[in-house]
Amino acid sequence: MSVWRASGADVEALIAARHGDPFALLGPHETDDGLVIRAFVPHAETLAVEDLDGRRVAPLERRPGTDFFEGLIPGRSERFGYRLRAENAGGGWTFYDPYSFAGVLGATDDYLLVEGTHRQLYAKLGAHLLHHQGVDGVHFAVWAPDAQRVSVVGNFNGWDGRRHQMRKRVDSGLWELFAPGFGEGEIYKYEIVGADGIVQPLKADPVGFAGELRPSTASIVARTDNFSWRDDDYLRQREEGQARRKPMAIYEVHLGSWQRGDGNAFLTYDELADRLIPYAVEMGFTHLELLPVSEHPLDDSWGYQPIGLFAPTRRHGDPAGFARFVDRAHQAGLAIILDWVPAHFPTDRHGLAHFDGKPLYEHADPRRGFHPDWNTAIYDFGRAEVANFLAASALYWLDRFHVDGLRVDAVASMLYLDYSRKAGEWLPNPDGTNDNKDAVAFLRRVNQLCYGEHPGTVTIAEESTAWPGVSRPAHENGLGFGFKWNMGWMHDTLDYMSLEPIHRRYHHDKLTFGLLYAFSENFVLPLSHDEVVHGKRSILGRMPGDRWQQFANLRAYYGFMWGHPGKKLLFMGQEFGQQNEWNFNQSLDWHLLAEPAHAGLRDFVRDLNHAYRQHPALHARDCEGEGFRWVVADDKEQSVFAFLRFGAPGDRPVLVVSNFTPVVRDFYRVGVPEAGRWREILNSDAEIYGGSGKGNLGAVEAVPVPAHGFPASATMVLPPLSTVFFEFDP
Repeated sequence: MSVWRASGADVEALIAARHGDPFALLGPHETDDGLVIRAFVPHAETLAVEDLDGRRVAPLERRPGTDFFEGLIPGRSERFGYRLRAENAGGGWTFYDPYSFAGVLGATDDYLLVEGTHRQLYAKLGAHLLHHQGVDGVHFAVWAPDAQRVSVVGNFNGWDGRRHQMRKRVDSGLWELFAPGFGEGEIYKYEIVGADGIVQPLKADPVGFAGELRPSTASIVARTDNFSWRDDDYLRQREEGQARRKPMAIYEVHLGSWQRGDGNAFLTYDELADRLIPYAVEMGFTHLELLPVSEHPLDDSWGYQPIGLFAPTRRHGDPAGFARFVDRAHQAGLAIILDWVPAHFPTDRHGLAHFDGKPLYEHADPRRGFHPDWNTAIYDFGRAEVANFLAASALYWLDRFHVDGLRVDAVASMLYLDYSRKAGEWLPNPDGTNDNKDAVAFLRRVNQLCYGEHPGTVTIAEESTAWPGVSRPAHENGLGFGFKWNMGWMHDTLDYMSLEPIHRRYHHDKLTFGLLYAFSENFVLPLSHDEVVHGKRSILGRMPGDRWQQFANLRAYYGFMWGHPGKKLLFMGQEFGQQNEWNFNQSLDWHLLAEPAHAGLRDFVRDLNHAYRQHPALHARDCEGEGFRWVVADDKEQSVFAFLRFGAPGDRPVLVVSNFTPVVRDFYRVGVPEAGRWREILNSDAEIYGGSGKGNLGAVEAVPVPAHGFPASATMVLPPLSTVFFEFDP
């Protein structure tokens, strides 16, 4: 056999998809005898080389009994552009040889990934439409350092892992292949052979930009870098001022169940833009916070067990549809916050678990790599490439989709090595401590990147412990988040409101305790989706009393919340008094708005939002002690609370008074800092909201009679189960 022919062992290994380096065998190769071209083309009976003008250059010989072809090109010693022409009894087809193209990635990509500092990893990994060496196609790249082989498979090659075997970059464990002729919309997965020689279940692309609609699980070639944005003005304004001094009234939404279409179908991103955005704007919300839109296999997880950290879920359309949704929100002045889940991932076979045959994305030790609460895998935050992958995901949503912030789920589970674990079930640090130092470093890094790369965006932590400095800058030894959910406030106040009014005097401190730590972090007050599922009832359903009292209680509670320091978050449906628990499989009960009590509650929340935004005293010092002062904190017997809110010097102060009993308090005296007129700007007991109509005829007059440590005071009517707002109006 001539020297230029491939060895039988090489051919056998290739056909068995066990060749260590298919690029060393296939494609063009310069030899002493001339240029050799080899190809593996199942179903071809003959194969020939053509130049780019379609002229036949040379036939390739078929190795007997195989689909392997090779041939020596006479008079050629250097590589040239060519195509292959295959024919069989059914006809012929012409295609570019993927093994004739050079790699796309470079040494810098290898270095930055291994170092963990590849900020735009998503610009290199995944599937990218590319014009390479004069030809259009798709460049695939994936990280699988322990794999023996990685192939791209799909309908284009009959899901045959022998056909598009990738080139390994040994310095980084990245695999790449340029597939000429491929285009947008191709469905693909990766076929991976582990270090032990076992073929893994087909894997979706960890950096795939789109996925199939569940229950299908393949990735789809899609562009996310070519949207036509119209939000330049909005993004410029976003960078002005500090987020903690701006109003933030968040409407938390699960896109799959806010509303449904005909036949209980999911609404598309465009339909949601048509309906949800105008509604949120009319209601006065400043932000939409979306439960995770990252692709996820199981509806029941609400998105909190994601597999596609770079792919907007196909349930509502393609990535371009999601981009249009964000763009339209911005044009309406509405910010978008995404729930982002770096704490854990599901172990579905097509996902990240044992990606290349071994623990790769997850920590190898189950005492750190498995989550007992959710039966999920935990990322190995100490591995530079994994931390890089996650940080790149965070930046991706801010960069490619212009989102305004990330709410990071389950931060507490990341911070503690013994979170939800019994003794012996967790692996302590060498010094015996229980803080996850790798996760802490990761969170700090992500926050620094988000704020550094995208000024004006925010990050928010769902963190339920007393970990210090969650919203303190990383350079001050904090975690670097912009805000933290105040879970303690939420639990205490809901406990208080669920009590019959006659018992509230014994639990008065549940509403005052939060002010002892209210300014230790930049807090968001969350009445979230977690509070209206799993038998907890709806927020309205927790309120005691008859139907009238339930609504009065809830309006009074919302008034107290909107007056209280901290940004606001309300889960969808609670603004109009959803009676049933949230059901992710169906629309909210919008028909309830036909009833005056529900419509009145909605209108009150709308007016709360507008008052919160229009009066700087109610938002500008949400996170600073100078913005709050108690007036009445100790009237346990009457369950009355009164406090003042202040903005910047020159802003008019606002007095907030709550009466959490069904008894009208006539001539109740409240101290204030200034004598004069205090205008009633909101009253939760107003008839237009479904209340009894008790009030103060639009204002009270403060006189220079000291009370509660203030030089002036006013007597007022406190309606039953109410919160009333007064603004100083000289």
